[in-house]
Amino acid sequence: MMTAVLLALLLSQSGGPEAPPETTAAPASTVTFAPAQSPLPSLIYRGAIWCTSLGPSPQVPSGRYRLQCNTSTRRCLAVPQNELEADGTESDRLLERTASCRELPQEELRQLQTDGYTFEPAIAEAPPGWYRDERGRVMQFNFDLHRRVWLGGAWAPLWRTGEPRALNRGRLDFGIIAEVPDGERMMRRFTVLDTELILGEQSSFDATLFRYDTNVRQDKPPIRVTTFLGKPRRGDFNFDMGAWLEVLRLEMLRRGGVDHIFYTLISGHLTLDLWHSRDLASYVRLRGGPSLEYDRTNSTFALIPGAAAEGNITLDSNGFHHVTFGAEVEKLLLDMRVEGRPHHPERLRVRAGYELILLAINDQPLSLVLEGRGQWRTDLVDERPVWEWSANTGLRFSLWAPARRSAPLAAAR
Repeated sequence: MMTAVLLALLLSQSGGPEAPPETTAAPASTVTFAPAQSPLPSLIYRGAIWCTSLGPSPQVPSGRYRLQCNTSTRRCLAVPQNELEADGTESDRLLERTASCRELPQEELRQLQTDGYTFEPAIAEAPPGWYRDERGRVMQFNFDLHRRVWLGGAWAPLWRTGEPRALNRGRLDFGIIAEVPDGERMMRRFTVLDTELILGEQSSFDATLFRYDTNVRQDKPPIRVTTFLGKPRRGDFNFDMGAWLEVLRLEMLRRGGVDHIFYTLISGHLTLDLWHSRDLASYVRLRGGPSLEYDRTNSTFALIPGAAAEGNITLDSNGFHHVTFGAEVEKLLLDMRVEGRPHHPERLRVRAGYELILLAINDQPLSLVLEGRGQWRTDLVDERPVWEWSANTGLRFSLWAPARRSAPLAAAR
């Protein structure tokens, strides 16, 4: 009994078994910011960026920031990693379209403070062609209308010489176009399902399954002319020739209550650039070559040589103004005689269009489209050849239109 009492007294004096020491993480450094500049500076998109904790605040409770430091000026630009609400407080939405960042250890952050670095509020970086506002929300301001998926609609009245106007007409159009540069001296262009449907009076349907064409810049001019009137002067003449290929085009049109259906099985043209932009996306060119066509209405095949002058130009650096134009002539050869139309009939088409981006919905541009067209043809049975004129006015929505390859950074803009 005495032994038990003595053991209890010893335990009460020692305080029992010693508890293991508690381990706690080093607290995040709390950074004092310098007064904000106006306008706020922006992080550089291609510069080194760190992610770290600068300590919580009423505006940024998480304390998480993106950091970019300049060793020469001993200045660090800091941006909350989440978007801000309208009242300037942190939201739970991460910044979109940012560059990757590396975690900055707290020890290195404290060393920056020791070395006298100042920390200033800023705006996060944005990729070329994109802009970020002071809340961190990103938006696209540069669009490439040479690369897109589009869906459009327009009012398309028609005037035929000597006939009443056809005002109850509408147009729907759809297509996919993509450009792939092959180095700096060739642009490959792919167009898929280029489709147009005219509804109402004098209806028509025109669809091309696949089209491929190229623009080429030669490395060395093939012809050099030197003049010797006064100081010798040299003129270089380039022949920037490319290719144009079209596969499976279907054209259906109703005139005089009769449906006319034409299948162009394949077309192959050579192209000659009269002018092209430095990036080969915009161009003015000539093209010409043969096509093989099947006239389903009259069950005849024909070989059709054709020639065209055409242009596709973006007028401004951000892609808001887009112009297209063209004139094309075709003549049917090796065709069978068909009653009701001349032998070896002809077609002539002209067009000019202007497209202006009005606004963007979820960073996809909505455009105003204005276009004029003219057509004269003698290949329709029992139809007198007359000029047809159409004026199209409507909207076009691009479901995918990335920034142009030459798009600037928002800070540079």
